[in-house]
Amino acid sequence: MFIGIVGATGNIGQRVLSEAVARGHHVTAFTRDASQITSTQPNVTWQSLDVFDSTAIAAALPGMDVLLSCYQPGNAATDFNDTVARSIADPTVYASAARSLLSALDTHPRTRLIVVGGAGSLEYAPGRVTADDDQLLTDTLSELGLPLEYAAAVRGHRAALDVLRTSNRLWTYLSPAELIAPGERTGRYRVGGDQPVRDTDGHSRISIEDAAVALLDEVELPRFVQRRFTIGY
Repeated sequence: MFIGIVGATGNIGQRVLSEAVARGHHVTAFTRDASQITSTQPNVTWQSLDVFDSTAIAAALPGMDVLLSCYQPGNAATDFNDTVARSIADPTVYASAARSLLSALDTHPRTRLIVVGGAGSLEYAPGRVTADDDQLLTDTLSELGLPLEYAAAVRGHRAALDVLRTSNRLWTYLSPAELIAPGERTGRYRVGGDQPVRDTDGHSRISIEDAAVALLDEVELPRFVQRRFTIGY
């Protein structure tokens, strides 16, 4: 398959790129400045891209089966605190990026779009969303070691999901587990819909490596077109 990855130098994007290459796919890896990339890999083409330039995105889509967006402001792989600060300063970037990506698909409606988002829009009870519960959101951010101001970014991710839900394009949204961090690639995970997947200790967690596995599994065997899904151990 021919896959585009937005944010291919980020924490998640790097793992998705590696997983896609290992499975034999052809990848166009997008980053803000591809001139900074010095490494080469078989079946990988690097290209500069502004995720807010829908015309540029559309120009890159011909021949592409799936466009997978791991967009975040800044680059959390090199400066996590900067990404957090940028997300707090302008939480509207996630919805803006979603609109730009969908606009690009207007001329390529058969290309699938998979967006990696946040876990705050998951339900902790039927119809009850973490992003709307101030106390639960505060407690969750504290447990994850994130500043309380990051609540704005959590709601920004939820706004991006709302944008996708109004679209008739072939979109999919991944809400990862509440705790997602570098770790082991086990190749094992459980799938959920609108509520977190929790382990026997009640924790919602996944390694970035296994999140990449789940994303490529969805690329190869679509199960959540025009739907959100989540994963966890």
